[in-house]
Amino acid sequence: MKFQEWRVPVGDDYTSAVAQRSEGPSTDCVLVLGHGASTNRAHPIMESLAAVLLANGLSVVRFNFLYTEKKKGPPDRMPRLTECFSAVVDQTRERLNPRRLIIGGHSMGGRAASMMAAEGYACDGLLLLSYPLHPAGQPEKLRDAHLSAIRVPVLCMNGTRDELCTKELMDGVVAKLPSTFSMHWLDGASHGYDVQRRSGRTQDDVFAEIGRTVAAWVK
Repeated sequence: MKFQEWRVPVGDDYTSAVAQRSEGPSTDCVLVLGHGASTNRAHPIMESLAAVLLANGLSVVRFNFLYTEKKKGPPDRMPRLTECFSAVVDQTRERLNPRRLIIGGHSMGGRAASMMAAEGYACDGLLLLSYPLHPAGQPEKLRDAHLSAIRVPVLCMNGTRDELCTKELMDGVVAKLPSTFSMHWLDGASHGYDVQRRSGRTQDDVFAEIGRTVAAWVK
């Protein structure tokens, strides 16, 4: 698969991104994928997500948020996260000229993309992977107020054991959203896609299901 590394300007700063073009059956679609709060663009979760999406026909651009690029924590505030995300999308449009462009990410990366989509950011779809509906152990602090403002098609995929997305609460949220919001549950998976041995499934099985489901949704 074709591999490019980019240096992306974000205001007075820079971040890094890696773009990979799918060599499988092309969907003519590029996904810009943001990482979670405690990971980065090269984390095994991001590598595995990119691999299964590439195998299913999507081209993928992964990037570091600025605090990650600088190796400084904690995560930036949401306006800085979305500024960085937007800058990478701009570079993607300029360099790859995709026919269709989807924004999304794992956990916090998906939440940042959802805030952009709710504000009318131009994209063809939104992919939420392990959407963090609430902080761990704090189900009363829902992060759902903006979801009803999203007007592009959405695919949200969470594990049934996701500690940041209680299934009963998420089902209640989705029931109030437009039909363009599609919810897919990954049986037995945690926030990081771990599964219990007694489930009879492996983490690779979960990633393969993600790849197939996203490809079907895109088509």
